[in-house]
Formats: sequence, C-alpha cells, structure tokens
Amino acid sequence: MILARVVGTVVSSQKAQKIEGIKLLLLEKIDPVTLQGKNDFVVSMDSVGAGVGEIVFYVSGSSARFTEATDGKPTDSAVIAIVDFIEKDGSFTYQKN
Repeated sequence: MILARVVGTVVSSQKAQKIEGIKLLLLEKIDPVTLQGKNDFVVSMDSVGAGVGEIVFYVSGSSARFTEATDGKPTDSAVIAIVDFIEKDGSFTYQKN
C-alpha cells in the first residue's frame, strides 16, 4: 500500500464500457512524516468515496482489481482506504479533521 494525497479528479468523456461510472482520482505520493508531496502522480480508481485533499492508501498492480468497485475492471491502481491518522514514534504526523 502506498500513501498519497488526492490532489484532483480526472474526467474522461470516452472510456471503456467496463469503467463507466467509476470516479478517477489524481493522487500525489507523500512523505508520511512531513506530508510533503513527492511530485510523483498516479491516476487511480476510487473504491471508497475519497475526496480532494484527503490522505489515502492506494494499491497498484493486480491487487487493484480486488475491491468490489474494481473487480473485473481494467485497472492497475485503486484507492482502498481513507487515512484517519498517521503516528510515528509516538507522535501524530497527521490527524484527519
């Protein structure tokens, strides 16, 4: 699983029938301590209802096709969780409001 921040959405008017109706999110990988973006982006299918600004976990590769929303879909990236908090060495580096 990889930590990222949802920085936007991607809209496509023409797409494969199997992915119609699935929200596509633009994610930026982040440092879990500083929460700074790594300028490394990926488009991911949303399986949990994440929104812009939220910190999420996403999976890539064949694991991305194991959610209810992505089962049998042509994807290699899926958001699988919205992060509530990140704790390192006894200190919180992130807490969702």
